[in-house]
Amino acid sequence: MNVRILHLIEGAKEARGTAVIIDVFRAFSVEAYLAAAGAAKIMPVASSELPLEYKKTHPDAILVGERGGIILPGFDFGNSPTQIEGADVIGREVMHTTSAGTQGIANASGADEILTGSLVNASAIAEYIRRSGAEEVSLVAMGLSGTEDTDEDVLCAEYIKSLLDGCPMKNEELDSRIEAMKKTSGAKFFDPARQKDFPSGDFYRSTQVDRFGFVLKLVKGDPYDYVQRIDVL
Repeated sequence: MNVRILHLIEGAKEARGTAVIIDVFRAFSVEAYLAAAGAAKIMPVASSELPLEYKKTHPDAILVGERGGIILPGFDFGNSPTQIEGADVIGREVMHTTSAGTQGIANASGADEILTGSLVNASAIAEYIRRSGAEEVSLVAMGLSGTEDTDEDVLCAEYIKSLLDGCPMKNEELDSRIEAMKKTSGAKFFDPARQKDFPSGDFYRSTQVDRFGFVLKLVKGDPYDYVQRIDVL
C-alpha cells in the first residue's frame, strides 16, 4: 500500500486511489456528529448559493455552512458540532458547505474513492482502508481555507498513516499535540470574544479521537452526491 500525505487544495487535486479529505476543525467532525445523530443524507457541496436554492424546494432540509468560520446568511447552523448538538436532524437531509473540507471533496476528482476524514473516526478510516485492499491512499490535510496547513489536519493525516503503516502513534503524542493546539490553530476556540462562532466545545468535540466507529464515503446521488455512513468498528 502506497500512502501519501498531501496538503490543501492542490493536494486534493493530486489525490489518487482512495482519498481521505481531512478537515478536523470542523467540517468532517460536524458531518460525523450529524451522521451519528441520525441525519438521513448529508450532501457536501462547494457552493454557498446551492443550499439556499435547494431549500426552496426542500423546506425540511437543514443547511449547515460557513465562510471564514462564520455562519452563512440564511443557513440553519454554522460549521459547529456544538451548535448542532440536540438539533432535530433524525431522518432529515443536510446540505453542508465549508471553506476547506467540502472544497477538498470538489477538487478530488482524480480519486477513485473519497472518504471524509477527522480525528473522531480516524481508526475506523484506517480499518476501512485496510479491509478494502486499496493500493494507493491519499491523505489530504485541507488546513485553513485549503490554503494554509493547520496542526490538527496534519496530525490527523499522520495518525491515520501511522495506523496504516502498522506503527500506531502513541496516545501520549496524540494528547500532547492536541493540547498544544490550544495555543495554535485551536486558539480561536478559547477567545471569549469569538465564542458565538467558535465555541470552545467545538475544540473538544473535534478532538475526541476515535469516538465513532464508522466512515463517511462519498457516493453518487441524484441530483447531488452525499456521504454514506459505513459502520466499521
